Amino acid sequence: MLDADFFRRWMTATAASVDREAERLTALDSPIGDADHGTNMQRGFTAVRAALEKEAPDTPGAVLVLAGRRLISTVGGASGPLYGTLLRRTGKALGDAAEVSEEQLAEALRAGVDGVMTLGGAAPGDKTMVDALVPAVDALGDGLAAARAAAEEGAVATTPLLARKGRASYLGERSIGHQDPGATSSALLIAALAEAAAVEA
Repeated sequence: MLDADFFRRWMTATAASVDREAERLTALDSPIGDADHGTNMQRGFTAVRAALEKEAPDTPGAVLVLAGRRLISTVGGASGPLYGTLLRRTGKALGDAAEVSEEQLAEALRAGVDGVMTLGGAAPGDKTMVDALVPAVDALGDGLAAARAAAEEGAVATTPLLARKGRASYLGERSIGHQDPGATSSALLIAALAEAAAVEA
């Protein structure tokens, strides 16, 4: 079972990963976006880490709802509302339980991803964060390591796609050949989830 400490570790691991990968995320964003995805995500998850150190919510759902709120209030562009929606919806779906199973997390994450798709209007294949998140949620039944691998494969698979949503869609054919930065940061989020579980084990 996964408790609030596990979810705090997940968010802290994500913040550390975003810190390490911020330059790469911005480099991916430069040709097809505003060249700020890395700095935006870094600002957001730094704020999440600080908020969790200060407040320390005592249920998994409360950890994610707080994290989502911080992202919405600190991350610029579309990433803040999208990531904020992902975590808040997931947290609300988990409810007030003190501990949740991996199966409950998978169901809650699916609700979060559905929220992202509704907000952004994106579907798999549109070259967005959804291309990493949907395979990850689909693979969660086989474990967190499988979800991590599926998210990473999904992010890489955005490279040959034509962007149909988001800032990159304005470029048309020129968006082809570039890995989507949102899918890449989503893969980092899922990788951090597997990392948090490995620490626990």
